[in-house]
Amino acid sequence: MTIPLLNVSDLEVAYPTRHGRLHAVDRASFTLQKGETLGLVGESGCGKSSLGKAIMRLLEPAGGKIALDGVDITHLGVAALRPHRRRFQMVFQDPGGSLDPRLRVGQSLEDPLRLYGLGDAAERRERVLALLQQVGLPANAATRFAHEFSGGQRQRIAIARALALDPDLVVCDEPVSALDVSLQAQVLNLLADLQQARGVAYLFISHDLSVVQHLADRVAVMYLGQIVELAPRAELWRRPAHPYTQALIDAVPVMDPRRSRIADKQPLQGDLPNPFQPPQGCRFHTRCPHVLPRCRSEAPALRSVSPGHLAACHLHSDAGVQPLRFVPPPSRTEPVSA
Repeated sequence: MTIPLLNVSDLEVAYPTRHGRLHAVDRASFTLQKGETLGLVGESGCGKSSLGKAIMRLLEPAGGKIALDGVDITHLGVAALRPHRRRFQMVFQDPGGSLDPRLRVGQSLEDPLRLYGLGDAAERRERVLALLQQVGLPANAATRFAHEFSGGQRQRIAIARALALDPDLVVCDEPVSALDVSLQAQVLNLLADLQQARGVAYLFISHDLSVVQHLADRVAVMYLGQIVELAPRAELWRRPAHPYTQALIDAVPVMDPRRSRIADKQPLQGDLPNPFQPPQGCRFHTRCPHVLPRCRSEAPALRSVSPGHLAACHLHSDAGVQPLRFVPPPSRTEPVSA
């Protein structure tokens, strides 16, 4: 059996606060294969970014395991982690905050190469120019500072820096949420082109399902720190197995008058529960239109509802329960248009 590139098992992330210990990620488990894109979606505050940063070892996990190509990196120290660090990189939401304003772009791209002792000065400069070309920026961009570029161009620079060491995995944390629609399309197409050329795997974090559907092979849905559904992209849109997933799909604008009626949608009722005191049983039961008596007391396990499709919902273990409404899957045959 092929060992996955990334194997996350029962991962937990917790923050000490003045109100108590906040469990931002609670027993999250999934795998990611080489060259695959896994979309991670959910409302703001559900733990998506904390999960991504824990995988990057920017946060220390409170429990669980992170394995890269079968090697447990969960609690490796700085020195022991260094040989593995170049294999997984991150693109942050705000390139203006993640790029050093004191460094020219060429220096920002060359620093990872220099820190790992890759090539001499001339070879590193050649590599920097090749990276700029790959992300669609001119060679003279190397001599300029990050603040001299637009938001979309800065994100291209951040992507180039993440790819400098030829990583196997790139964690993309809301990389297009701060951009307008036309720039989002450019960055998404760039990521897709780079994946096809390099075979890099992406963990693509977003709150927007319409963005994820253009790039992801599979999608994991998070709610209040837990993964509640995991499925192939088309299967998730065609046959959502969790009421929360259905609500997220309903929230996506649809340019079709036959499917855009408010009456055809099921908007979520109520507010997100207190994360310091999550509800007993299923954490979604306080907002779920299909709530069952057992949902209030028994937490559902993430179980298979069809081949490759997992969901944490009691609707799929009780006889006589009506299935959720189906929605046609979006096409992914054409590149994202601006």
